[in-house]
Amino acid sequence: MTFNPVVVAAHVEKPQWYPGTAKYAKHNTRLAIWQLVSTLIPYFLLVALMVYLVRQGYPYGVTLVPALLAAAIFVRIFILFHDCTHGSFLPSPRWNTRIGYLCGILTFTAFYDWRRSHAGHHITVGDLDRRGMGDITTMTVEEYLAAPPMRRLSYRLYRHPVIMFCLGPAYYFLLRNRWPSVGANKHDFHSVIITNLAIAVIAGAATLTIGFQTYLLVQLPILLMAATFGVWLFYIQHQFEGVYWARHAEWNPWRAALEGASFYKLPKILQWLSGNIGYHHVHHARPGIPNYNLQQCYDETPELQRIKPVTVLGSLKSVRFNLWDEKQRKLVSFRSLGG
Repeated sequence: MTFNPVVVAAHVEKPQWYPGTAKYAKHNTRLAIWQLVSTLIPYFLLVALMVYLVRQGYPYGVTLVPALLAAAIFVRIFILFHDCTHGSFLPSPRWNTRIGYLCGILTFTAFYDWRRSHAGHHITVGDLDRRGMGDITTMTVEEYLAAPPMRRLSYRLYRHPVIMFCLGPAYYFLLRNRWPSVGANKHDFHSVIITNLAIAVIAGAATLTIGFQTYLLVQLPILLMAATFGVWLFYIQHQFEGVYWARHAEWNPWRAALEGASFYKLPKILQWLSGNIGYHHVHHARPGIPNYNLQQCYDETPELQRIKPVTVLGSLKSVRFNLWDEKQRKLVSFRSLGG
């Protein structure tokens, strides 16, 4: 199944260049299998190395070196999972689901439940009147100023970098993903149960073989570091200088795709580890394009190249963007309000 952001605004005419991108939404089974193998094997080897280092009594700081590499590959596993939820990774819906479940279990995320909430994100991105579906909570300046003190405080805490990029990711992957999201249907509910049971079985098997303490010392740092990096990527994809937001009456899905999603220009190694997700504006324009075709689509579509890239250094200032100013039509900081 492929989710398209334009289904909610069929009255908006598609750009002339859009039909030409259809050829990139083609599956490559051989490449997909190679991506899966070249991602999972290094991941499991790094996990095995960590188990060895812990059980042999090496200083834990030594163990954290392969943990960092494993966490980076964990992010890539999540990108393969993400492709499967869009039905874009493999030509077979059945195998997209199977591989999606596998990658979801490894990344502590339920396939069907996350797929539905993520589809909601695609059809509402950049729409101020339909916030709250799989996105970073963002208040407008007017909403913030009108909110009671406790609501302001909770929002400021939520937006604090320590919570946003450290505590929040840990909560999301360890706890929040353990129960169905709002609006979950039967398939979503079952996927959460199956994923939770699979995680419990893995933890149980690890307890019986290597010990529960070793399992935690190996799995937790991988998960926590990967979660932080993953949330940072998602944050930058939709919280950056020049991002597009509009009220529903004037919301344009094409502007939301191309200007409401960033082109995060990453070094090649990070581009590989993040599965080309930096071409996020391309992904939102046509979600059916698999990760392994995103760069080619960008390289061969001049209209997509007109989007100003967000650099790694330039992305750091996005942390201070906390509120949407409807009058200025841009993200602003708490400090801009005088405190």
